[in-house]
Amino acid sequence: MGKFTRARAVTAALGLSAVLALTGCGGDQPARFVQGTEVPPESSASPTPPAVPVTLAVTPAEGAKKLPVSTEIGIELGGGEITEVTLTAEGGGAVKGAMREDGSSWVPKVPLKYATKYTASVTATGPTGQVETRTTAFTTMGKPGSLIGSGLYLFDGNTYGVAMPVVVEFSPGIPKKDRAKVQKRMFVETVPPQPGAWHWVSNGTQAYYRAPEYWQPGTTLSVRIALEGIPLSNGRYGNVDRTAESKIGDKRELKVDNATKKMTVYENDQVVRTMPVSLGKKSTPSSSGTMVIMEKKEATVFDTFAELGPVEGYRTDISFAQRLTWGGEYIHAAPWSVDDQGRRNVSHGCVNVSTANARWLFERTRVGDPITVTGTERKLAAGNGWTAWNMSWEEFVKGSALPVTA
Repeated sequence: MGKFTRARAVTAALGLSAVLALTGCGGDQPARFVQGTEVPPESSASPTPPAVPVTLAVTPAEGAKKLPVSTEIGIELGGGEITEVTLTAEGGGAVKGAMREDGSSWVPKVPLKYATKYTASVTATGPTGQVETRTTAFTTMGKPGSLIGSGLYLFDGNTYGVAMPVVVEFSPGIPKKDRAKVQKRMFVETVPPQPGAWHWVSNGTQAYYRAPEYWQPGTTLSVRIALEGIPLSNGRYGNVDRTAESKIGDKRELKVDNATKKMTVYENDQVVRTMPVSLGKKSTPSSSGTMVIMEKKEATVFDTFAELGPVEGYRTDISFAQRLTWGGEYIHAAPWSVDDQGRRNVSHGCVNVSTANARWLFERTRVGDPITVTGTERKLAAGNGWTAWNMSWEEFVKGSALPVTA
């Protein structure tokens, strides 16, 4: 990961006027005549470039104590490149790791152990073969008692839709002053490579990672949310590292138009089905915006008595439910509204379809497939579901705690 750029020698050419080169049959370099004066042949040997000094410094400082287990080996280098980094726990046990792309530090692949002494050795080599090595020893802190809670909505071996954001959850939320530090420890690698950025929900309880466009079908997402041991300004520490390697499946999009009361299903940009829908009535409208299927349940129960009270509340068995928002909007089978589907809105905010259409959708869709609803009385609220795609890329990158390069 990341290499330092070597200094480059620049040779300046001196322009001379009235030069006539005489060529001969022998192998010797010919003489030259400059303004009528014979000039001896030039030597073919190039001057030896001066040695570029290598400067190297590492952190933590020698003898540092009570360091977090998220500690990285900081590196300041000039005039060469890093050729080796080793980190060893007292009593043996090498720690694997890799350089950051910008070369600023070496990141251990796993959290360090609590209350353990480590020795780090960093070697740099200059362009002329000069070698410099620095070592440092430090000790980590004991396990803290006050930890944040965290979650990663991505699981090893799963296949998701093209709009699946990397979603990280924090409880309590990350204070604004700590978000850059936390974001630097959230790593995402995509194969094939695709640019991406993080966006924090305003209260710091969630962060989304996405690309400028939907993921390419067949993409592999490798994620490490390296939170364990990160010290926060509220006196808490990160609780655990979370990792996942997942796949992105075929491109599928659902588009719902309130004007026509129809859903159009696209697969790899081709229309494969159109079906009538009934959306939320005026008193409980569906949200307009781009949402992502978050959860799928073949059978569940909707119980709204606690939320709506004994008069408006209801308890209903539901088939083929696909969650779109935290607020309770789903796509689901609604056999009781089939006569209204395609004609009028009668739901409490959900996308009602027939049982046959709900089954057909349920068997094809994945968590991470996008659905866009247009033309309703309510706009999708930020954070009400995985709303990473409900904004332009220019708006999205404004929510990053670190600068986003073009």
